[in-house]
Amino acid sequence: MREITFSQATLEAMDEEMTRDERVFVMGEDIARQGGIFGQFKGLPDKFGKDRVRDTPISETAIVGAAIGAALTGMRPVADMHFADFMGVCMDEIFNQMAKIHYMFGGQRPVPMVLRAPDGLINQAAAQHSQSIEAWFMHIPGLKVVIPSNPADAKGLLKSAIRDDNPVIYFEHKALFNTRGPVPDGEVLTPIGKAKVVREGSDVTLVSYSRCMGLSLEAADVLAGEGISVECIDLRSISPIDKETLLASVAKTTRLVVAHEAVKQGGVGAELSAIVAEEGIDLLDAPIVRVGAPFTPVPFARPLEQAYRVTSEKIAEAVRGLF
Repeated sequence: MREITFSQATLEAMDEEMTRDERVFVMGEDIARQGGIFGQFKGLPDKFGKDRVRDTPISETAIVGAAIGAALTGMRPVADMHFADFMGVCMDEIFNQMAKIHYMFGGQRPVPMVLRAPDGLINQAAAQHSQSIEAWFMHIPGLKVVIPSNPADAKGLLKSAIRDDNPVIYFEHKALFNTRGPVPDGEVLTPIGKAKVVREGSDVTLVSYSRCMGLSLEAADVLAGEGISVECIDLRSISPIDKETLLASVAKTTRLVVAHEAVKQGGVGAELSAIVAEEGIDLLDAPIVRVGAPFTPVPFARPLEQAYRVTSEKIAEAVRGLF
């Protein structure tokens, strides 16, 4: 199986879906002129033209509003947010329009659109360009939220999101764009709402997603050398959440650790902990442990940024504390 980068995988997904369905188009800041700041749209303007790869004004509200209008008229827009942090500018369009129109108008029109949102920590991008804000959106009915951790799922989830008749937010960690991994040739479709057990284990369930999934696997390798067998689950989708896979794993291991780069308070880990507490408390032999960022803006200073980061060492230490 070939290996390509995360960025190339998303580019393949866009190319294939735009070729398959002429209703699919992409819009955002400087994507036709520049090809996207991570190369994720490179070459698409030459192949599909600037009617289907559209540069927009620097206005997230205009981008999302136009995408909603296009989706309501039967198109399937993919809107690039440049950085996930900028989604705060257009929150009314997202949670009052995009998420609710299908419901409020009695299902008369679907809203088949995707918001691509590069998120997460990179080196010294500071508090306004480094955030992991996925938990905001799992609280909004009407949205699907997906977060790939590897190139194969980057391609498969993006293709599934484009084909979905519901609005989907597609978070893609900025530090993952240059990472490489195996991606099958031909059609790759990753189901939305289905987690994956990426490593079998018997002593503890370790759940993660996005960049922290790789860190979790690194921690599991270290812990295996210490005699601790870790089962690793990649959520891939945080709305809907695959409760069945989560609870089945906890039933086997009797311990749960959740790791994510986002702030620990009110994060995805809190929701997963609540699910297990409500529906599987008798399965547990130890308290649930969450690993996340401290409750502070992302610092710019390199030493502080490093202290803020979730690392494989912090994840491993959290697992060790259960024994």
